[in-house]
Amino acid sequence: MGHRMEERFRRTAKKALVLVYLVIAAGAIVRMTGSGMGCPDWPKCFGYYIPPTDASELQWSPNKSYRKGQVVIMDESLKVAKNDFSTTLDYKAENWAPYTKHDYAVFNPWHTWIEFVNRLTGALAGLATLVLAILSFRFWKKQKSVTLLAVLIVLAMGFQAWLGATVVYSVLEPVKITVHMVMALLIVAMLLYLIHQTRTVSKQQKSDSMLTGLLWTASLASFLQILLGTQVRQFVDEKISVVGETAKQLWLEGAPLQFYVHRSFSIAVLLLNLYLAYRIYKYSLGYPKINWVLLLLLMEVVSGMAMYYFDFPFSSQPLHMVSAALLFGTQFYLLLEASNAKKSHKTL
Repeated sequence: MGHRMEERFRRTAKKALVLVYLVIAAGAIVRMTGSGMGCPDWPKCFGYYIPPTDASELQWSPNKSYRKGQVVIMDESLKVAKNDFSTTLDYKAENWAPYTKHDYAVFNPWHTWIEFVNRLTGALAGLATLVLAILSFRFWKKQKSVTLLAVLIVLAMGFQAWLGATVVYSVLEPVKITVHMVMALLIVAMLLYLIHQTRTVSKQQKSDSMLTGLLWTASLASFLQILLGTQVRQFVDEKISVVGETAKQLWLEGAPLQFYVHRSFSIAVLLLNLYLAYRIYKYSLGYPKINWVLLLLLMEVVSGMAMYYFDFPFSSQPLHMVSAALLFGTQFYLLLEASNAKKSHKTL
C-alpha cells in the first residue's frame, strides 16, 4: 500500500476528528442557549429540510400549498400535514394529524437555527467517517483492525444520530443527554486510535515505568469529570426552567452532591496532571503534547471558576465543556504514544 494512501487516510481521520469536536462544541452552544428543542422533530426541522426563519411560516394560512410532513403550530400544539394538499379559506382538521412524539410547540428562530447548525455539523461528521470507512478497506490485508474500527465508528455515528432523535423525542431527558456525550467521547477515542495506528513515522519517545499507568488514570479521571459535569449541567438546566435564564446567581443554589464532588475532584485531576508533566519534563521523555494538557487544564480551571464566582459569564459553559473534551482526547493520544514507546522498549 502506498505512502500517499496512508497519508490520505490519516488526513481524512483528522478531518473527521475535527468535525466531531465541532459537533461537541455545537452541542455545548445548544445547551448554553437552551436551543435543544429548536427543532422539535427529527431529522427534519418543523417538517422542513431548511428550517423556517419566521413564526408566520408555521402558522396555518389559506390558499397555501403544504407537503406531507410539514408542521404548523395550532392552539399551542404541533399539527403535521397528512399528505400534499393546498388549503382553502377554512382550516380542515382531516388534513392534519397531531404530532405524537411530544407536546412541545414553541418556535424561536435563534434556537431553531442553532439546533439546525448542530445537526448539519453532525451530518458532515457522519459523512466524513463514512468516507474514512471506505478508505479503510485498503488496510484490510495489512491491518484488519483499522478497517474494523473504521466501520465501527460509522455504526457509532449512526447510533449517535439515533440518540439525537431520542433526546429530542424525550424533550431533552437528562440521562439521554449524558449517554449522548459519552458516545461522542468514545468516537473521539476511536478516531485518535486510528490516527495513531496509521502514522508513518514513529517518534523517538522514551518509556517510563509509571507513565502509562499515570496516563490511564488521567484519562479515566477526565472521563469521570465530564460525566459529573454533565450531571451538574442537568441540574442547572432544571434550575433555569424554575428561576429563569436571567437569575444566573441562583443557578447553583441547592446544588447536588455531584457538584461538590466535581469541584473537589478537579483538584486531584490538576495535581495528577501536574505530576505527569513533571515526570515528562524531568526525564526528558519526549511528549510535547503534555503542554496542550496543561493549557487545557488552565482553560478548565479558569472557566470553571468563572461560572462559580461570576455567575456563568457568556461562553464560559461551552468553553468548559469543549476544553474538557479536548483534554480527554489529548490525554488519550498521549496514552497511545506512551503505550507504543513501552512496547517498543520491550522488543529491543
